[in-house]
Amino acid sequence: MAPGEPFSQRRIGLTGGIASGKSSVGRWLAQQGLPVLDADQFAREALGPGRQATNTVLQRYGSTVQADGGAAIDRAALGRIVFHNPDELRWLEQLVHPIVRKRFDQALTLLAQKPAVVLMIPLLFEAGLESLCSEIWLVDCDEDQQLARLIARDGLSPEAAQARIAAQWPLSRKRGLADHVIANQGQPGHWQHQISTLLKAGAAAEL
Repeated sequence: MAPGEPFSQRRIGLTGGIASGKSSVGRWLAQQGLPVLDADQFAREALGPGRQATNTVLQRYGSTVQADGGAAIDRAALGRIVFHNPDELRWLEQLVHPIVRKRFDQALTLLAQKPAVVLMIPLLFEAGLESLCSEIWLVDCDEDQQLARLIARDGLSPEAAQARIAAQWPLSRKRGLADHVIANQGQPGHWQHQISTLLKAGAAAEL
């Protein structure tokens, strides 16, 4: 698609901070029948056993991150390295992001006839993938809620959780860049009405 060319389908970029609730929103959208493309899934595939990127990571870090007899990556060990060293995180992102972008391009080609597609991309702004989307939805919560949810979800220490949050742009920076901010500060699922309204408004605009 050439720069500036209008989209022929609705492409909803779903983003937010770590532990802000993106996955819950993405699962609900999938239940409504929308195709959901998950950047995290593509990244996990890129670093799966036997993949070229996996071999590159293992060559760089050696036994420190080896699992399953050396053929796979110990993701927890890799996380402890990259989330405490910005240079190493940047190196890993430069390795994985182009692979993820290629997977999005392939999947979007296959889904070209669908009226709407959801692109769930945690690092949408950080990776400069805004051009893939016709609109951007940010799943938002308070920073203290984000920290508490991440600690509870992944069993991390407060320091380790904060390091992962600090590796992304803060939610306060992303709010002004999104077309719509999905409030996820309250009870689980209370955002469903807001999203239903956005889906209906978008569908009406396409008529």
